[in-house]
Amino acid sequence: MNKAALVDKVNEVLGTTKVQAEEVVNAIFDGITASLKKGEEVSVAGFGIFSAKKRAARSARNPRTGEIVKVAAMNVPKFRAAKALKEAVK
Repeated sequence: MNKAALVDKVNEVLGTTKVQAEEVVNAIFDGITASLKKGEEVSVAGFGIFSAKKRAARSARNPRTGEIVKVAAMNVPKFRAAKALKEAVK
């Protein structure tokens, strides 16, 4: 499923226009993104928890040249699935 299919599903459930359904989907994603930028967790009951994890600085190797490069510390998104989601997927 991609974003367009998700918009179609929201449109089907809400019975609105596709433009309104797309605004709903975008608002959800924007809200999650904004919370993660602030360092907050987003918990959706029965689905899972979105969080931002701090990744330490490290050294990596460029596969083309073999040169060692430094990779800066950064925050990366993380998702932990809820028990209900794990059971539903089994």
